Amino acid sequence: MVVKNMWKHVVFLIMMMHCCTFMAEVEYFKYKDPERRIGVRIKDLMKRMTLEEKIGQMTQADRSVLSKDDMKNFFIGSVLSVPLPGSVPAEKASPKTWVDMVNDLQSGSLSTRLGIPMIYGIDAVHGHNDVYKSTIFPHNVGLGVTRDPVLIKKIGAATALEVRATGIPYTFAPCIAVCRDPRWGRCYESYSEDPKIVKLMTEIIPGLQGDIPTGSRKGVPFVGGQTKVAACAKHYVGDGGTHLGVDEGNTIIDAKGFFSIHMPAYYDSIIKGVATIMTSYSSWNGVKMHKNRYLVTDYLKNTLKFRGFVISDFQGIDRITHPEHANYTYSIIAGMNAGIDLFMVGFNYKDFITQLTYLVKNKFIPMRRVNDAVKRILRVKFSMGLFENPLADYSMAKYLGCQEHRDLAREAVRKTLVLLKNDKSFKEPLLPLSKKASKILVAGSHADNLGYQCGGWTIQWQGFSGNNITAGTTILSAVKAAVDPRTQVVYNENPNDEFMKASKFDYAIVVVGENPYAEFFGDSSNLTIPEPGPRTIKRVCGSVKCVVVLITGRPVVIQPYVETVDALVAGWLPGTEGQGVTDLLFGDYGFTGKLARTWFKSVDQLPMNVGDPHYDPLYPFGFGLTTKPRKKV
Repeated sequence: MVVKNMWKHVVFLIMMMHCCTFMAEVEYFKYKDPERRIGVRIKDLMKRMTLEEKIGQMTQADRSVLSKDDMKNFFIGSVLSVPLPGSVPAEKASPKTWVDMVNDLQSGSLSTRLGIPMIYGIDAVHGHNDVYKSTIFPHNVGLGVTRDPVLIKKIGAATALEVRATGIPYTFAPCIAVCRDPRWGRCYESYSEDPKIVKLMTEIIPGLQGDIPTGSRKGVPFVGGQTKVAACAKHYVGDGGTHLGVDEGNTIIDAKGFFSIHMPAYYDSIIKGVATIMTSYSSWNGVKMHKNRYLVTDYLKNTLKFRGFVISDFQGIDRITHPEHANYTYSIIAGMNAGIDLFMVGFNYKDFITQLTYLVKNKFIPMRRVNDAVKRILRVKFSMGLFENPLADYSMAKYLGCQEHRDLAREAVRKTLVLLKNDKSFKEPLLPLSKKASKILVAGSHADNLGYQCGGWTIQWQGFSGNNITAGTTILSAVKAAVDPRTQVVYNENPNDEFMKASKFDYAIVVVGENPYAEFFGDSSNLTIPEPGPRTIKRVCGSVKCVVVLITGRPVVIQPYVETVDALVAGWLPGTEGQGVTDLLFGDYGFTGKLARTWFKSVDQLPMNVGDPHYDPLYPFGFGLTTKPRKKV
């Protein structure tokens, strides 16, 4: 009897031990339980993390220098691809190749002690622009013309699907700069010189991320499932207002002007649940944004109540000093003290991890600053559902460059074009053009060049030239498809005088503009169209009725040519769907676009924006001629 009771006691103790072990396991995995509140999950995970694991979460490295073993050994929290060779998985990589790469790196993160998934980011700034055969939408300078937040939201949703098609859940978009000087090389990334239009265009954020639930707390990041991506409002703040339009320069303006022009779109983005915000390379009144504690911590985090994470620009803390990387220890301290949470260090991530670890252990950087950063990063990851769905699947590949998205991009092109001139030739204006002309000329360096048509940030950082790098429709191809089969379309990129004298055309379409550029490579003090563009305009339009379509990232010098041309169209950077241009030229749809930027007469007038006392433009803000669609017979 005693033995029997003793065995009962032993069995009871064993059962209790198993029960306690089970409860401990449940407690241990609390941060992995999607039924728990995000705050509880963050707290549970944070208390389990070592300093090394926390600093790993604050590190974003370029894909080209990482393996899955690196992800595991250094606890890397984030990876990015920049549009440079080696950073993408392969030239003309398929969605499967992208997903394989992302998942391989993710497997390294998931094999760590705590299994914290990494977040992969990419610049999808006008569609999924780094990826072969994606839909390339018009750049922001054109989209601002539409003043159509519903369209912008649709573009955001389409972009999210295409980004997810490659297994990526995070994009460094939108750029909500207010470009106040077109000499700035990133002006085409800005929707308008008018902060009200830029604020309106933040509707792309719920397109990318999904609509925030009713009653959500202000500033809390939200990403609505596996068809959406985390967005990034950039570049915080004032990057579009630099002196003389110098990229990464100094925005010299008082607080009233600064907060009324450059801040409103950020406030709106935060209300819409934007997950991340990127600091700018630029300065405000001499203080670099990457070390501006007042604007990043005091204002953005504490006043505006932003609860997502703040990410640096690419090697942004390196540029706190001059020359770059001259005092990396100081740069890390300054960036951390400012309130940056995730550091886009790019290639030299081991040096960053080593130095930040030393600075924290030796109390140069307080642990509370590290904890604030990691909590914010984890909050975004939890809100994205990364812990529940860390690996990408292959089922989204069908969305990349799909016809529905190309149709949407074509609609966007139609709404971005602005008709600046449409003089009467004989009895009627030149536009819309006749589809049944006998013989027409298409000329100009940009008529049959998809790379020029898309601009910078397309497949490669600085863009490209030619038609074999990605898929799309050039304006020349669109013209041939639009006209009557009996119409003879002659293409001559840069016809000479003899050619023009020997040929007889009903009219000519001349497509010229800027060559692709990105960031500081696009800074321009003269804003002229490169040759042979001006020569082509004069030679062709001096010989035959012509419409000139300008493919540019901003207003450029055109006053010398205005009298020569019969019709003039601001085509901006329309992207891959050239049919959107011909839809308007041939009258299938009417022109509706109104300038969201002032078109200057001379660069000597710059900077000049609507409302300025010296306002004397060639074409004022809001200008745009309209046409009615041609009646279908």
